[in-house]
Amino acid sequence: MAGVELRGVTKRFGRCTALSDVHVSIADGEFFVVVGPSGCGKTTLLRIIAGLEHVSSGSVWMDGVEVTSLPPRERDVAMVFQNLVLYPHLTVAENLAFGLRTRKIPESEVRRRVEETSAMLGISHLFDRLPRHLSGGEKQRVALGRAVVRRPRMFLFDEPIGNLDAELQTRMRAEFRRIHRELRTTVVYVTHDQHEAMALGDRICVLRAGSVQQVGDPVEVYDRPANRFVAGFFGTPPMNMLSVRLNRTGAEAAFAVGGVRLHPPAGWLDGVDVPPGGDCVIGVRPEHIVSADSGGTPLVVDICEPYGSERLVHLSSETAPEFRIRARLSTCAELRPGKTIRVSLVWDRVMLFDARSDRRLR
Repeated sequence: MAGVELRGVTKRFGRCTALSDVHVSIADGEFFVVVGPSGCGKTTLLRIIAGLEHVSSGSVWMDGVEVTSLPPRERDVAMVFQNLVLYPHLTVAENLAFGLRTRKIPESEVRRRVEETSAMLGISHLFDRLPRHLSGGEKQRVALGRAVVRRPRMFLFDEPIGNLDAELQTRMRAEFRRIHRELRTTVVYVTHDQHEAMALGDRICVLRAGSVQQVGDPVEVYDRPANRFVAGFFGTPPMNMLSVRLNRTGAEAAFAVGGVRLHPPAGWLDGVDVPPGGDCVIGVRPEHIVSADSGGTPLVVDICEPYGSERLVHLSSETAPEFRIRARLSTCAELRPGKTIRVSLVWDRVMLFDARSDRRLR
């Protein structure tokens, strides 16, 4: 097993900066997920850890030893890609054994490792099949087996289940977690899928345009995002973002959105450094908007989407066209397009961001 540290890593391709001054520490035995939108530098970061890309500046360390200039073979890592690479002319058993045989490992040890790994992954019955006779999930297990059978210091996964259907993705996520518990080997896992990141990661690193936005456990990045980008990236549907202006009258405070005024409870702004001018962004997740029998804010139902025991309701204000939010409400409420309902925010879960820097203020 191995811990990894990236110290000020920057990677440029000509005039394009793929990674910018990345500082990340990955603990020995940790399941570490790197997540972000397409083109943010996730795969580049993974390839730098593997030694497949050279850094423009900065350094890479494993277990306290600098490996920046070491070739991939000497780093003892195993990488699994989204586009599976299996030898089409070799059987499953031969694919599993191939990497061990090229390393001149004794044949008895090769057989032992192949049998152990195939039993762990439930693919022993596939030994005599060629890759073209396997399903997508079976191919993924064989590709995973080729990495596991080597017993490397670290596994690097580059969106390995992105090409599978939703049901297989769910099953493979559970498989990854089970194997990690059994082997306790360090895993660095790249994905653009927020659900995958939340389900798998001990910790999550959020990338945006080559820069680290936040590193933390799944609960932290969801409940205490560092900035507006992280807050909006996690959650389905995404967090509602309302551009507001803070108005104070004596001890009372209100956030104005056109003709709509939102009144936080007393003390909600205590200790919050509101920027000059009071321009902020309120962030509230759809599940933190509730029906109000009295009081609350009157809004019109535009669209009502059923989701089993809940409905995703698109709401707008007749007095402020820019005020549009989505709420997850119980199906027991009478909801139909054109109906006016009253809703309140669960202020304990509402977030406040600086409109200019996007930094979370509360």
